[in-house]
Amino acid sequence: MTEKLIAQAQSITLFENAPFRMEVGADLSPVQVAFETYGQLNSAGDNAVLICHALTGSAHAAWYNNPNETAPGWWDPLIGPGRAFDTNKYFVVCTNVLGGCYGTTGPTSINPKTGLPWRMSFPQMSIRDMVHLQKATCDALGIKKLVTVAGGSMGGMQVLEWPLLYPSMVQSIMPIATAWRHSAWCVALHEPQRQAILLDPDFNGGNYTAQPARGIGIARSIAMISYRSDAEYALKFKRDRVHQDRYFDAENPFQVESYLRYQGQKLVERFDACTYLYITWAMDQHDISRGRGPYEDVLKTIRVPALCAGISSDVLYPVHEQKELAQHLGNARYVEFNSIHGHDAFLIEWDQVTSAISNFLTDVAPR
Repeated sequence: MTEKLIAQAQSITLFENAPFRMEVGADLSPVQVAFETYGQLNSAGDNAVLICHALTGSAHAAWYNNPNETAPGWWDPLIGPGRAFDTNKYFVVCTNVLGGCYGTTGPTSINPKTGLPWRMSFPQMSIRDMVHLQKATCDALGIKKLVTVAGGSMGGMQVLEWPLLYPSMVQSIMPIATAWRHSAWCVALHEPQRQAILLDPDFNGGNYTAQPARGIGIARSIAMISYRSDAEYALKFKRDRVHQDRYFDAENPFQVESYLRYQGQKLVERFDACTYLYITWAMDQHDISRGRGPYEDVLKTIRVPALCAGISSDVLYPVHEQKELAQHLGNARYVEFNSIHGHDAFLIEWDQVTSAISNFLTDVAPR
């Protein structure tokens, strides 16, 4: 049985008196932030670690003492006493991003001016907006320094913005399986996902009473193809049918088809359609060079120690992008996770991820 880590799942209301100004020029007030913490913040406020989640993730990075909680967190094996993010040493924090649907203000929240959900009228947030709200949350918690900021995929995009926006607060970074800007390839993969949702009749311009299940299901199916690899699918599913003795039955799908449909239905049950649109748009707009100059020069200004991790079979953020990050960052090391699991390997290959993070933290934060 998995040991449950005793921690706190919380919510905080910020910007009640002065609004939160977004990059698009819109103001939000108040702003609700859902977050979880693990371990204890020391008196100096300098033993904190910030964990940043990916597209459909949440603040629930590890087990907490909620009697209604049945699922482990998305980075559960890495957080706890004696683990990579050792809660005997570090105060670990994970927030749900601005625009999320797991407790932080976003499209599912109530617009205080109308009394109705924001839905498609929510101002478009950016990755930088997410980081600014994380900083405000850290301030409210009494955090003075971050030992490291870590995250994969969209989480890695937030990681790269942190030392650029708040260089005096960040002591090291861990951008994992991510990019300094979203490539045309990634934008191309997101577009049919969004169109699947937008063209679902049940979406109704965002004015739905029940989730547009067909659109979300298709979007998730497309995403799951890019999150894994051909080698894994070949090994796991081959060309097997659900019922091997009904080969020519049109109602008898391939096992890989059944898997993708199942993954789509799971997302319908836990994630909001408008939120999916807003977050994928935010990811596509991500570019650390925007308004700052050539990306090589921008990366060189980041002088804190950096752990850049690539995944050998990642087709979404290929290893050459991770090596490029490490090459141009001012003080970086590169590690590569050998895996057939594709982009999702940073959520699967626990031994390799634990080793890389533990070794890095031993070097940059030996205490």
